[in-house]
Amino acid sequence: MKAYKIIDFYITRKYLGTFFYAIGLILSIAIVFDISENLDEFISKEIPTKDIIFDYYLNFIPYFGNLFSPLFTFIAVIYFTSKMAYNTEIIAILSSGVSYARLIRPYLVSAAIITLMSFMLGNYIIPPANKTMNRFRNKYIKSTSMGAERNIHRQIEPGVYIYMQSFSENNVGYRFTLEHFEGAKLKEKITAQNIRWDEKTGKWIINSYWKRIIHEDYEELQQGYRMDTTLNMSPDDFNMRWDEMETYKTPELNREIELMKMRGVNYVEWEIEKHKRIANPFSTFILTIIGVSLASRKIKGGLGFHLGLGLLLAFSYILFMQISTVFAVSGSTIPMVAVWIPNLVYAIIAIFLYRWAAR
Repeated sequence: MKAYKIIDFYITRKYLGTFFYAIGLILSIAIVFDISENLDEFISKEIPTKDIIFDYYLNFIPYFGNLFSPLFTFIAVIYFTSKMAYNTEIIAILSSGVSYARLIRPYLVSAAIITLMSFMLGNYIIPPANKTMNRFRNKYIKSTSMGAERNIHRQIEPGVYIYMQSFSENNVGYRFTLEHFEGAKLKEKITAQNIRWDEKTGKWIINSYWKRIIHEDYEELQQGYRMDTTLNMSPDDFNMRWDEMETYKTPELNREIELMKMRGVNYVEWEIEKHKRIANPFSTFILTIIGVSLASRKIKGGLGFHLGLGLLLAFSYILFMQISTVFAVSGSTIPMVAVWIPNLVYAIIAIFLYRWAAR
């Protein structure tokens, strides 16, 4: 039992040590490249050093660390396990009576630690960090990445629907229509030339409108040039910020998706983001099993062959993930299925390789 604990501690230390060393190395390189790319902006705009360090780079580090986590988990396992195999440490451990299933246990415990850390980072810690980092970028480096929607159809609350031909960046919606239903019956309809958001009052101003009120036995028509009204919507609902979904914690993301469903907004990319936050940490287990199964056996080519084969599998996994996400965005596949298919396929590969290595 004591020998098992020593082996477990040895493998766990090797795994986590190699992983954090590899992540630290790639983050150092990424920071150096990012500084060299933005140095002119930092100097010319006289950005305070405190803002650069605390608002940008302290939030940059967890984001990119978590982004590269599955890849460097795989590389770490391949690297140190291959070295153990070629130093005959794996053979010695198995010859002492330790089964292959028992050998892989500390790998899975280490993977569980990284998975939990990645899950907490991706779902609760990184989103607020992204918000601060994006605020810094928009303030000092570039303007907010956003676009305006066209042909907008929304349900802003139960039974109340709006339509706009377009919504501009100056918070004006053109060819506006507001419909109020009771059950399946249309009770009221407003058609207007445009609608404008008034920041001072926090209300919408409907300009050059016709109002049609439908009673049981007759219809009433009203015309006006201006109407101030409160609607359950804001300009932010129509300005599409491409990086906004990365700034929501998962509970907030879920609430936003439900709101989008109610309003009839396209929420596919938000669903993909939600499922990625679970699927990506889980991939640590799959890539760990693949890595240890490949690297625990001596084969011709040594460490170089192990790393080459491992990188091929890792990059094919990333490519597969990107391709399946494209199918989800185009509407060909359900977002949850698209995000989890790569994990399911590579889980099958992991089981096959594990059985091959355990023989």
